[in-house]
Amino acid sequence: MTGNTYSPSDDAAGSGADDGNPGDGRTAENTSNSVDDNVRDLADIPAIEVITKAAFMLMSAAAEKLGAGEADVDLDEARRLITALAGLVDAAKPDLGIHAAPVREALKQLQLAFRDASAYPDEPGEGPGEKYTGPVRDRRG
Repeated sequence: MTGNTYSPSDDAAGSGADDGNPGDGRTAENTSNSVDDNVRDLADIPAIEVITKAAFMLMSAAAEKLGAGEADVDLDEARRLITALAGLVDAAKPDLGIHAAPVREALKQLQLAFRDASAYPDEPGEGPGEKYTGPVRDRRG
């Protein structure tokens, strides 16, 4: 398997200024080759890796929307991302294997963080993704 770079290959890189290209290193010929190479790379990636990377992306985006770091809180966007993550986790449950417990725990923590960030928290079972996970309650309370 070749490396999964998801970017144009090294031979596709050009300076842009000297070679007459728009500056991104692509030409009609090498763009086509680069896309074909990336498609072949994606075909070599195991499904579980794609699923866990998608889950990680949803988790990261939801955490940002909940105000992790310097970002502003956007509960509407966070709700959508957490619900999408819960649906993915539910659908992939049989395939997650050793990844299941940490992914489910991360989802639960996001759901609890959402509840904490809400001025008017949803009723148990009504929060983001809870139609897939069931009611989420903090063990402390």
